Amino acid sequence: MLPEISAGELSQAGIRAAKPGCLSRNLRPRLELGIDFEIIVIDDGSPDGTQEVAEQLKGIYGSDKILLRPRAKKLGLGTAYIHGMQHATGNFIIIMDADLSHHPKFIPEFIRKQKEGNFDIVSGTRYRGNGGVYGWDLKRKIISRGANFITQILLRPGASDLTGSFRLYRKEVLEKLMEKCVSKGYVFQMEMIVRARQLGYTIGEVPISFVDRVYGESKLGGNEIISFLKGLLTLFATT
Repeated sequence: MLPEISAGELSQAGIRAAKPGCLSRNLRPRLELGIDFEIIVIDDGSPDGTQEVAEQLKGIYGSDKILLRPRAKKLGLGTAYIHGMQHATGNFIIIMDADLSHHPKFIPEFIRKQKEGNFDIVSGTRYRGNGGVYGWDLKRKIISRGANFITQILLRPGASDLTGSFRLYRKEVLEKLMEKCVSKGYVFQMEMIVRARQLGYTIGEVPISFVDRVYGESKLGGNEIISFLKGLLTLFATT
């Protein structure tokens, strides 16, 4: 029987210690829910031991549950999504970061929300209910809130958190969105939601706690902010 849920773990450099805990914790809620699933680990040539840990977990949980799909080098977020989709066999795909910024404990809430409203997309939100951000300094919180506020005014996306990447998609919906989206970087996540609204897909939300990278460094500099603003204006002009 094909798995119901495919989960893509997007790996970045510098998080070696997070991998065993993250993947093991990721398995637990799915085993408890009694659903068929697979975890697809997409590693872009990171030097942090991701592939070695994934191979170890394959030996424990089986190659039908842990699918390691590495790439030779870092090729961008959008192409990582496409790469993962090519190997996913589930009807739904959950995409999350593999550094414990996105905690697997929220996965059952995503699944319940989808079933509750038969949503095409369920997006984790830091800006509603008991959602929040931990580990950011005041400057970054102000930048994030300000960016989200401007985005809401300009794009009216019908979702409260556009830049988060912890989401559940119907597989065919994700495939369609990937055909339409052209943005890169932080703007890519925004365009996914904006295009979904354009195409009439339904979006549910689950409040999540986002914890800044437990392992490795997270950087947000002037270049990223300029790129975000350019992308935002492009989306405003074209959607």
